[in-house]
Amino acid sequence: MHEQVFFLFKEKKGWCEMKVIVHDNQIEKAIKDLKRKLTKEGFFSEIKERRFYDKPSVQKKKKQAKAAKRRRKRMRKF
Repeated sequence: MHEQVFFLFKEKKGWCEMKVIVHDNQIEKAIKDLKRKLTKEGFFSEIKERRFYDKPSVQKKKKQAKAAKRRRKRMRKF
């Protein structure tokens, strides 16, 4: 018997729905799968970012720094 568990959480873009299937009452495995999916979606990093209020100027600098880091990472791959 399979049970489907749905999770609904709010992102910057809007609401996101996530589904985890529990096989044979293996709750630990389902929790691991959920954590893996949330990490891949960037849920934990977003929670960390939203923990404290940042002024708009600080947000802009962080956004630029993030973009520069992505560019450097992309250049390393080539």
